[in-house]
Amino acid sequence: MLILPAIDLLDGFAVRLKQGKEDTAKIYSHAPAAVARDWYDAGAEMIHVVNLDGAFGRAQKNIDVIKEIVRGVDIPVELGGGIRSVDDAEQWLGIGVRRVIFGTVALTHPDVIEESVLRFGAQRVVAGIDGRKGKVAIRGWEEQTQTSVLDLALKMKAVGVQRIIYTDVARDGELVGPNFDSTDKLARDADMEVIASGGFSTPAHFEKLQSLGNPRISGAIVGTAIYEGKIDLRELTTRYRSGRG
Repeated sequence: MLILPAIDLLDGFAVRLKQGKEDTAKIYSHAPAAVARDWYDAGAEMIHVVNLDGAFGRAQKNIDVIKEIVRGVDIPVELGGGIRSVDDAEQWLGIGVRRVIFGTVALTHPDVIEESVLRFGAQRVVAGIDGRKGKVAIRGWEEQTQTSVLDLALKMKAVGVQRIIYTDVARDGELVGPNFDSTDKLARDADMEVIASGGFSTPAHFEKLQSLGNPRISGAIVGTAIYEGKIDLRELTTRYRSGRG
């Protein structure tokens, strides 16, 4: 199982939000690239970066910081937040991001994702599906839709997407653990690779995720718990190492 430590960027700082709300931002570092190097030194095999400014409509706000992160570590970086066109994807992939995560446009413009898969390949395109009570939340989680998480996952599968990141919005940043049942069910019903996100706070959460025995759950994203010292990233990556590089 791949462990992906998260760096969420807001106005150039590494922050964490609660349930995706901008006014809950807590700054953990003024030097996100240094955080990325710390995660690399702790054994991370990939880093998950979210351009929160992009998700809130300020797509270019953190470009220099993201370049610094990508160039400062010798492991892949995946990026989400405000990526809403093929040109956006091409820009980020062009600066060295390994794979891009489409969120809102998965629902609003699936043709963008289909074209991106065709142009860049399925291994470089991820659909981020964020849910609240089984329904998709978009636009930085500010807008609730009536589309089910599973329906959107199946639409993504139909346009060539192979991997999704699933976040239960209600649990993100709350340190209460992910929604194991919905993550497991989504991976099985959609028959797609799923990376779990939202709420990991103790080693037991990762043990439980693995104990589900679902080979389609391939990874887990963890953020707040590392910053708060509730989880030792080095111990986590050592235990769940999938083969760095």
